[in-house]
Amino acid sequence: MSGRRENKWLHFFGVELSPVSHTERILSALGGFLGIYGVLQVSLHFVGLEAAVLIVASMGASAVLLFAVPQGPLSQPWPVIGGHLVSAIVGVSCARLIPDTLVAAALAVCLAIAVMHYLRCIHPPGGATALSAVVGGASVQALGFQFVLTPVLLNVLVIFLVAVVFNYPFAWRRYPASLKPVVSDGSPATKPPISHEDLVYALSEVDSFIDVSEQDLLAIYELATRRAQSGGCAPEDLHLGRYYSNGKYGTEWSVRCIIDESGGDDPSAGMVIFKVLAGDGQYTTGVATRQEFARWARHEVYREDENWRRVDAGSS
Repeated sequence: MSGRRENKWLHFFGVELSPVSHTERILSALGGFLGIYGVLQVSLHFVGLEAAVLIVASMGASAVLLFAVPQGPLSQPWPVIGGHLVSAIVGVSCARLIPDTLVAAALAVCLAIAVMHYLRCIHPPGGATALSAVVGGASVQALGFQFVLTPVLLNVLVIFLVAVVFNYPFAWRRYPASLKPVVSDGSPATKPPISHEDLVYALSEVDSFIDVSEQDLLAIYELATRRAQSGGCAPEDLHLGRYYSNGKYGTEWSVRCIIDESGGDDPSAGMVIFKVLAGDGQYTTGVATRQEFARWARHEVYREDENWRRVDAGSS
């Protein structure tokens, strides 16, 4: 029960449990350092310290997207460039036309969100850019619409170019996403039983912006479907001390380890004692017949870094 409650709270707070390697995390952090360092250096050279620090907050948020989520729709060139520029224009306009600073600040963010939605360039840091144009102080007010070009456009171009150059050597995270090569695992291609129209309909039913592209959704679906075709465990495939997953999703997913077994020569007979190591029911133990456990187990897994990965057929 404790494991189920833990998973419920992780799901409630939206804790990200996707498998990401240490290499990917380090690259994301290093890219963020280089991106912001480049922004500061160029901005200091062209507009000086005071103007440079005005937009650093929104650029820091953009760095998280460009270097930690380079394949995400919110991180692509048009959302990054368009989102910051239109938000800067909206923010400067509100600052010049509305005397009440509080109203101007709130309306700037409000209108920036609306304009980014309609222009299909949603980029969350754009909200900070619009806000900076209103509450940035006298130096920002003095810049007027020049604020849109320097420092906003200047900084956007710098961090964009750093993202392109930094991510390019790593094929799996090339930026923009259109530069990422199509990787095949050598298996025959399978035709997804859903069409473009089906996917568009499903997304329209959600009626909310989802930070995954249609192409990525289809690619993930096809890879998962192709891999699932060879899944399933037989009673004779179960071995003491090994790990097995039920292959489910979200809070229903779990990994068990067989810690003891009993039975005769018939591998389909007897009992197994297992401990749940991850997911639903974590830290609990249980007993099942080998047949019951085999029906539950989708495939054998192993632990790599912080992630559980499937053992390919013939590799064990």
